[in-house]
Amino acid sequence: MNKFSIYQYLLILVVLVVGSIYALPNLYPTQPSIQVAYTDSAKSADQALLNELEDILENEKASYEEIFLRENKIVIKFNDVDTQLSSKTVLQNTLLDKVIIALFLEPSTPQWLKDMGANPVKLGLDLSGGVHFLLEVDIDTAQQGRLELLLDTYRKSFKEEKIKFDNSSIKDLALYFEFSNKDSYNKALKKYRDDSPLVNGLQYIITERPSSNILLLEYSDIALKEIRDYAVGQNLTTLRNRVNELGVSEPIVQRQGSNRIVVELPGVQDPTAAKKIIGKTANLEFRLEANSRTSPLRKEQFDFKENEFQTAYLEKAVIVSGDRVTNASTGFDESGFAQVNITLDMQGGRAMQKATSGNIGRRLGVLFVEQKTKSELVTNELGESVIEQTTFIEKNIISLATVQAVLGTSFRITGVGSPTEASELALLLRAGALAAPMKFVEERTVGPSLGKENIELGMKSIMIGFALVVLFMAFYYRVFGLAANVSLILNLVLITGIMSLLGATLTLPGMAGIVLTVGMAVDANVLIFSRIREELKEKDPQTAIRDGFSRAFITIFDANVTTLIAALILYVIGTGPVKGFAITLSIGIITSMFTAIMCTRGMVNIVYGNKNIQELKI
Repeated sequence: MNKFSIYQYLLILVVLVVGSIYALPNLYPTQPSIQVAYTDSAKSADQALLNELEDILENEKASYEEIFLRENKIVIKFNDVDTQLSSKTVLQNTLLDKVIIALFLEPSTPQWLKDMGANPVKLGLDLSGGVHFLLEVDIDTAQQGRLELLLDTYRKSFKEEKIKFDNSSIKDLALYFEFSNKDSYNKALKKYRDDSPLVNGLQYIITERPSSNILLLEYSDIALKEIRDYAVGQNLTTLRNRVNELGVSEPIVQRQGSNRIVVELPGVQDPTAAKKIIGKTANLEFRLEANSRTSPLRKEQFDFKENEFQTAYLEKAVIVSGDRVTNASTGFDESGFAQVNITLDMQGGRAMQKATSGNIGRRLGVLFVEQKTKSELVTNELGESVIEQTTFIEKNIISLATVQAVLGTSFRITGVGSPTEASELALLLRAGALAAPMKFVEERTVGPSLGKENIELGMKSIMIGFALVVLFMAFYYRVFGLAANVSLILNLVLITGIMSLLGATLTLPGMAGIVLTVGMAVDANVLIFSRIREELKEKDPQTAIRDGFSRAFITIFDANVTTLIAALILYVIGTGPVKGFAITLSIGIITSMFTAIMCTRGMVNIVYGNKNIQELKI
C-alpha cells in the first residue's frame, strides 16, 4: 500500500530534471555590455569598426573586459554599469549617427545550455530597466493627408463629369474649389451632398458661396472622430508589429486617451536607439513618371537612392502607398539581385490596375519614404556638450521601370539594394505604415540600478515568505512538513524553468505572484495533511495516508482550477503589471498541484509506503 509504480517515479524525475535544466541558466550572472551596429543596415560590423571602437575607448581610458564580433554587431563587455554608461556616452558623442549603440545585459550562460534552448528568464521593465515613451499622434496631419486624397479624387471626378473649375486647393483644413460657371457650381454642390449621406450624421460640412461660385468642404465632427480613431488604431497596430518583428521582447504598446500611445520596451537602456526602433518609417509610394505634358505644379523631382546624382520627375498623384500592402517578402530576380515581392489589398490592386492599364509603355516609379533622425553635437546655454536631434522625411527613387503589362494585386519591385536592405524593407512593410506622424511628449528611462533594487526587494520578499513557511511546516507537521518543504523548493525550480522555457517575462508583480503561489502550494499540503489527521481517528496509518491524499485531491483541484481560470482571465484582458502577475500565478498553480500531489506523495511513499506502521505522528 502507498507505493508508486516505477513509471510514476520516472515521470516525476523527468519533469524535475527538465525543469532544473531550464532553470539553471538563471544561476549564471549577467554582465553589463554594449552592442554596436551600423545605422545603415546594408553594412555589417567588421574588424575596421572594432579597431575604431578600441581606439576611442583607449583614448578615453575606458576599461572594458572583452570586445568581439558577433554576427553583424560588435559586443563590448564591462565590469560594472557605471563604466558601461560612460563608455556609451563617449562612443555616441564620437560616432553620432554612424552607429546604433544599445545597452544590454550579456548572459554568461554556458554554450551547452544555449544549445538546448535554455536561457535566463526575461525581466520586465521594472526589473531589467528599459524605456517608457508617450507618443502623440498628429491628427491634423492625418486629416491633411485625407484631404489631399479627397482633393485628387474630386479633381478626377469633376474632369470625368465635365464639371469645370478654375482653382482647387486645401485651405485651413478645408477643400477649396472655385468653379468656372453657375452650372458647374450647382453640379458640384449636388455631388457633395450626395457624397455626404445622413447615415450616422453628415460626413462633410459644406460652406456655400454662390456669388463667387466657391465651395468649401470640411470634415464633420463625426468624420474627424473616425479619422482620429483610424490613425491611432493603425499606428498602434504598426508599432506593435514593428517592435515585435524587430526583436524587442515583451513590449507594452497600448492606447492612452484619444490620440496618445504608450510604449514600454523592457531591457532597452538607450532612448536614442529605442526611438529609432519605434519611430523608424519605411513606406513606399507608387507614382507614374511625369512626361513633357505634365504641369510643373503636378510633378516633383527626386534623387535615386543608389545614386544621388541621378534624378527623375514623378507625378505628385500617388497611385498606391504602403498602407495598401498586405504582405511583403524578399527574393531574387533572374540576374540574382534582391527584390521585394508585394501583395496589395483589393482596393490597392484595383487602383494599380486602373493606373497601369492606360499607361503601358510609361515608367512607374517606386519611392522609398523614410523618416530619419539627424544628430549633431552642440553646446547648450550652460556650456555643456549635448546631442541635438532633428527628424525629417526623405524620399528617394528605388525603382523606375517601364510598365510592360497591367499590374494587379501582386507584383515585384527591384533595385532595392542588398538582400539585407530588401529584408528590412519587407519587414517594415509587413509591420505596416504609420497612418500619421507622431511626436514624443514624454520619455522616461528606468535604469538598471533601480531594476536591480526591485529584484533585491522582490527576492527578499520571496525568501522571507518562503523561510517562514518552511519553519512553520517543519515544526508543525514534522516529517510530512519536511516533504512539503522539499516540494516547495521543487515548485520554485519548476516555475523558473517553465518561465525560461516559454520565454515568459518576470515583472515585480510577477514576483508577488510567486509569493502567492508559495502560499497556495502550502495550502494544498495543509489540506492533505489535515485530511490524513482526520482519517487517522478511524483508520490505520497506511489507509489514512492513502485516503487522505485521494480525498483531498478533489478539494485541491477545485480550488486551484477556479483560481487558474481567474488568472487566465487576468492574462487575457490585463496589460503590463496585471499580465505579469497572471503569468507567474498561472504557472505557479499548475506546478504547485504537481508538486503537492505527486512529489509530496512520492516522498511520503518512500518513507512510509508498504511498511508496518503502528503509530503515525502528523
